[in-house]
Amino acid sequence: MPANLPPQYHEAEKRYRLAKEPDEKIAALHTMLAIMPKHKGTDKLHADLRRKIAKLTQEAERKQATARRTGFDIRPEGAGQVMLVGPANVGKSQLLASVTEALPEIADYPFTTQIPIPGMMRYEDIQVQLVDTPPIGHKEVRVLLANPLRSADLIAIVVDLSQEPVTQVEATLQGLGEARIEPLAEDGSQATPGSYPRKMFIVGNKSDLPDSGQNLRLLAARYTGVFPILAISAKEGQGLDEFRRAVFHELSIIRVYTKTPGDKVDMSDPMILEKGSTVEEAAESLHKDFRENLKYAVVWGSGKYDGQRGSKTHTLQDGDIIEFRI
Repeated sequence: MPANLPPQYHEAEKRYRLAKEPDEKIAALHTMLAIMPKHKGTDKLHADLRRKIAKLTQEAERKQATARRTGFDIRPEGAGQVMLVGPANVGKSQLLASVTEALPEIADYPFTTQIPIPGMMRYEDIQVQLVDTPPIGHKEVRVLLANPLRSADLIAIVVDLSQEPVTQVEATLQGLGEARIEPLAEDGSQATPGSYPRKMFIVGNKSDLPDSGQNLRLLAARYTGVFPILAISAKEGQGLDEFRRAVFHELSIIRVYTKTPGDKVDMSDPMILEKGSTVEEAAESLHKDFRENLKYAVVWGSGKYDGQRGSKTHTLQDGDIIEFRI
């Protein structure tokens, strides 16, 4: 008996053949089953589709189990690691391509980013690692990204300013919350036991498009005092210098240059320290023996005058030059 399959079945079959992921194939097979006429001529085909669904379901479960054990592995590099997170099609890949030499796939359709893509962004004399991520709204993505997000130095929530932005931010925060990642409070306190507070800021992309000004005002009205907010157009190159400066500022780091007595200072390779670091902490970051044997340091920059003798507890500032005396 002929199957007499309708055109909708063949369309679903085409989606099945083109699908790359097990869950996409399973969805297409379920559609084929629902459309298929029920009679003796389709019994064999019905059983065949059921077998395929069972096999693909096992494959998807194995893949998810492996993902839960391993997750994405993103090795931090540079002066800090910044994760770009947000909904689909907000321009995270375009931003990465505009400020680094990375070459992510960029398209007008969603879900072009399937795995995290890192790139190095130069800010003056240092490099900062940016990581483009898949849309965090998917549970599997949250599982895979949980550990990298929890260890990131900074999270940039990227939204599309041509669309209503508050919903985008809230959806992203919800996804982060389900991975137990919360915004870091100003006092550094942990709001929820077992959570991972991370420093965050909002990047409103596509500022060149209609309605972006109005939507930026909506963001400001809702989040001023909660998150720093920055407007850019990654595609047109607008606000990218401000973005670089904002990343450096939000990382809360300083650059300190070391000098050997009698030699010229090397201004090409600064030490990267947390803001508020002292002379003693700078010495320890070089080598533990430096801290144990340190007597004092000579500091150019943050002292009252250049070449001033600084104690171990002297707080360093960005751009300082330091000469250790042990």
